[in-house]
Amino acid sequence: MTLIILQVAAFVSLILAFIEPEDHQENDHRGKPKEPGQSEAGWIEGVAILVSVVIVVLVTAFNDYTKERQFRGLQNRIEQEHKFAVIRGGEVNQIAVSEIVVGDICQVKYGDLLPADGIIIQSNDLKIDESTLTGESDHVKKGENTDPMLFSGTHVMEGSGKVLVSAVGVNSQAGIILTLLGAAHTENKEQKKKKKKKACSVPASEKELSPLTESDQNDEEAAMSGNSHMGNITANTHLEPARADSIVPASTTHEEANPRKEKSVLQAKLTKLAIQIGYVGSTIAVLTVIILVVRHLIEVFVVEARPWRSSDTQHIVNCFIIGVTVLVVAVPEGLPLAVTLSLAYSVKKMMKDNNLVRHLDACETMGNATAICSDKTGTLTTNRMTVVQSYICGVQYKSTPRYENLPSAVAEKIIHGIAVNSAYTSRVLPSEDGGQPKQVGNKTECALLGFVLDLGKDYQSVRDDVPEEMLHKVYTFNSVRKSMSTVVALDGGRGFRVYTKGASEIVLKKCKYLYGNGGQLESFGSDEQDRLVRTVIEPMASNGLRTICVAYKDYVLSGTAKSNDVQLQEEPDWEDEDNIIRDLTCLCVVGIEDPVRAEVPEAIRKCQRAGITVRMVTGDNVNTARSIALKCGIIKPGDDFLVLEGKELNRRIRDSSGEIQQALLDKVWPRLRVLARSSPQDKYNLVKGIIESKLHDNREVVAVTGDGTNDGPALKKADVGFAMGIAGTDVAKEASDIILTDDNFTSIVKAVMWGRNVYDSIAKFLQFQLTVNTVAVIVAFTGACAIRDSPLKAVQMLWVNLIMDTLASLALATEMPTTSLLVRKPYGRTKPLISRTMMKNILGHAIYQLTVIFVLLFLGPEIFDIDPGMGVRLSEHFTIIFNTFVMMTLFNEVNARKIHGERNIFEGLLTNPIFYSILIITAVAQVIIVQYGSMFFQTKALSLDQWLWCVFFGCGTLVWGQFVTTMPTKRIPKTFTWGSGPPDEMNATASLVEDGSSGSLSQDVKRTGQILWIRGLTRLQTQLRVVRAFKSTLEDVEDKRSVHSVHSLHSLRSSRSHPGGTRPLSDISFIDEDGKTPSLPSDASPGTPKKPVVGATAAAGRPAKESLLRRGQHGGGAAPNHLPSETAPLVSDRAGAGSSSPPMTPRSVGSPSSSTSSSSGAPDNNNRASFSNPLTQGYNLLSEPPPLGKLHETSI
Repeated sequence: MTLIILQVAAFVSLILAFIEPEDHQENDHRGKPKEPGQSEAGWIEGVAILVSVVIVVLVTAFNDYTKERQFRGLQNRIEQEHKFAVIRGGEVNQIAVSEIVVGDICQVKYGDLLPADGIIIQSNDLKIDESTLTGESDHVKKGENTDPMLFSGTHVMEGSGKVLVSAVGVNSQAGIILTLLGAAHTENKEQKKKKKKKACSVPASEKELSPLTESDQNDEEAAMSGNSHMGNITANTHLEPARADSIVPASTTHEEANPRKEKSVLQAKLTKLAIQIGYVGSTIAVLTVIILVVRHLIEVFVVEARPWRSSDTQHIVNCFIIGVTVLVVAVPEGLPLAVTLSLAYSVKKMMKDNNLVRHLDACETMGNATAICSDKTGTLTTNRMTVVQSYICGVQYKSTPRYENLPSAVAEKIIHGIAVNSAYTSRVLPSEDGGQPKQVGNKTECALLGFVLDLGKDYQSVRDDVPEEMLHKVYTFNSVRKSMSTVVALDGGRGFRVYTKGASEIVLKKCKYLYGNGGQLESFGSDEQDRLVRTVIEPMASNGLRTICVAYKDYVLSGTAKSNDVQLQEEPDWEDEDNIIRDLTCLCVVGIEDPVRAEVPEAIRKCQRAGITVRMVTGDNVNTARSIALKCGIIKPGDDFLVLEGKELNRRIRDSSGEIQQALLDKVWPRLRVLARSSPQDKYNLVKGIIESKLHDNREVVAVTGDGTNDGPALKKADVGFAMGIAGTDVAKEASDIILTDDNFTSIVKAVMWGRNVYDSIAKFLQFQLTVNTVAVIVAFTGACAIRDSPLKAVQMLWVNLIMDTLASLALATEMPTTSLLVRKPYGRTKPLISRTMMKNILGHAIYQLTVIFVLLFLGPEIFDIDPGMGVRLSEHFTIIFNTFVMMTLFNEVNARKIHGERNIFEGLLTNPIFYSILIITAVAQVIIVQYGSMFFQTKALSLDQWLWCVFFGCGTLVWGQFVTTMPTKRIPKTFTWGSGPPDEMNATASLVEDGSSGSLSQDVKRTGQILWIRGLTRLQTQLRVVRAFKSTLEDVEDKRSVHSVHSLHSLRSSRSHPGGTRPLSDISFIDEDGKTPSLPSDASPGTPKKPVVGATAAAGRPAKESLLRRGQHGGGAAPNHLPSETAPLVSDRAGAGSSSPPMTPRSVGSPSSSTSSSSGAPDNNNRASFSNPLTQGYNLLSEPPPLGKLHETSI
């Protein structure tokens, strides 16, 4: 804005220079004769200002372009990191998501973000989170026979399976919605343009007769606010719908429905600081203009008592130019550039340190981190697990036992139980380089499979005998079960066997029998369980071993049942998991070692020296967790710290009503170091409680690591969320801010170092810029008051501004981090951005520079024996002042590299080539400007002696800096710090400069989602028919929540085009399985509002009635039940990913084609549907979408 004002003033100056009357061309505004050449050069100042503005804009644009290119590279890197398991040529390959094509068979598992639409061909306990499409937070159970369709953008929450890809890219559900969002955005823009033209063409009298109704206003606001979100849609983010009634998914029930993310710590501080500086700069700029103008008016009308001349107008314009230039220099416009450059530079470097930054602000936030809540497995440990101890048949082995020494029946059951009751994607492969075998998949399962191999048996032969398709039922592992169970059929149809493995203390509680010495079956009551825990499990856990119990149970349908078998007459109800997984027989308990990474103890010591508290949050046994914490150095013997289990934490932090109380949590978290047997909800509660605690003035900044799907809420709540790049699920990665590509805790320490470096780089830039700001503004203001002119001309100050903003940001924002950054304590949330040490440096150097400039201003002519510069265009006097100021600024840039009172300002100078290159380039440019830039920069060439004096004064800043460093910082009052304040106050201040979007999601976006579903009806219907081709039976249709099995969408209404009342639109009928006429759901009768489903919401307070969109029917006739042949290529043709049917054009009731279709019973070859409501006659939904009701925001 300031640059625009400056351009306007420059244009006015140019115009006045060209239209100045001839009788005044020889005199200036004082009425004195102009110096030779001055009248000819009157236009030069205006041109010089415009050229300077162009240069500033071009340099800034180039930097922005470079930054954008870097960010696009980062985005490509993130997309390339997203791999998916695909079966091609009978082998499982990990390929990039962008390479998946129609016809591929993909392996899906817990935590995956589905990249394409597909049809399930094999599944194990598969549950999908479809809230991104439907808004429903409940997980949808999927299977080959029931609900076999999977959609892109949805998450696998449980289980595994294989999927045949049916649509990719723009033809998938995510692609359809993305495309339609773009179309809706474009259409809304065109409609707005049409309305504006129509409004302009309507006479004023007519406008008065047709005022805008309230509903029209709401519709307009909704359309505009909906468009404001379109620019944020990217191809690799998932759908996040939100309804007007603010339904929040279960994972965010503790969060506000407001989608706007709170500003980062540095952003909030910079926003407040910029506002403070802006107030001061604006005030001084206005005072400068007022003083210059008033003094000139007094001189013209009071002192000289003469008439007004055009030269006086020119002088007034020059006063405004000086004032705006002061504002340009005062306002830190280069601050955003410095932040962005520093972040872009750091992000690029952090990739080499195994930190893939997804959200830029996470980089600098890590510099303020005061606490890290870390997982154990894979982060603190190597995640290469091996079985080192075992307890089998009453004997505890410290190494792998010989297979021949084990009872054959028990050993065979153990091998089968491990081979079958593990994910078939988990494998142990031979080493390629002669080292350790390669573990693929779940590392705990790989350890068990390795145990089978160590026994001398091949687990793969067992899997070949029992392929994944023959598994009768699978209860997959999750954070609630802490175990996995698989049901297989016994030979000869005798019954079923259930294999279970999981956390030993959990599985043992479900055991009723145990194989003792010699393989004898023994009773296993609570006393025996306690004894086994004390003598076997606790000693293993105390050595840092993860204990896993393997058990089984037989269900016998025919034949003689043993004492530990269950005799049944018919197949049990496999959905009754509690009754199925009970009264088990324990086969063995194994102790799995996961060694601590060698570099982790030193990394944790660095964190502790840096003032960062490291906490371990794990699902492992408390004894195992304590042992690992001791080895890592998180706790030490004799420390007064807490090691708690999740249950104990909940007992301590909840009141009698079960609600979490912050006061109770504040008594626990400061001393808590290890949280064992914790659930994802426990982790979330802990992170949330630490962040929201006001126990300390500076408030905590928390980083969290996570790898599981259920870690998503904690990762999102944390100030910085770290996801594991190797072991992490897609959901965890999507919820994170930074991805650790090596899953190593030491990479987090590097992120802290880079984050602090970003913070310090911004502080260095601020220290340098505010010194220049202070000097330039005071010089301009004093010049206006004392000599009625500014010693620094507008073009010169723009050059100084270029040095400050662009070049200094490049130089100071590219400093490399050093280990010294990890010696000091973190800043925290409320510590001021401009510390007392920085304020001491700013004021100290400003005093030196102002002293030198004022001495040169008032005594310079006598010292250098030159003419005063007042009233002269080209002056040695003012050139010396300008040159000295720039020299002091350049040398002070070296001082600005140190912000913590360090004396050695040259330390690390040669390690940053960008810094000294910019310093040299700026110095050379200054020589050229002074010696040869007289026309544009109003300078006069200086002699060698004068240059030496200027450089001498510049070097003096380095010497003066040592005196400033010696001054005690404690004597500076805390009120001299800037950019501080309570976090709530800073966030409130930050919100003042936010964009115009409102805080409520339901107000920001209202109706785009409904357009999507209306326009995507064709493809939805085509995919529905594909589902029918793969579903032979379907039971309990009413209970299905999946997007393709919805009976009807709600009527979409608006009063914008129907002032007399509502205009019901069509409901989309479910393509039913039995060919019967679809009817209203049982819970919705005429006259009562329907519940919101899928992407449409009934208009508030209006009944959903009358209108049903029925497939090829008129009135109440039965719909034909034929599968059109054109849907076949959807799954068979690899090249044609997606729907193959033509676009659907809704037609009114009574149209010839509608009547023909219903009477003949033949399917409509174009997949067209008819409206059963006459009110919709002739309305084409695809070419002219009707005004719609409330919106589900949908982003991809």
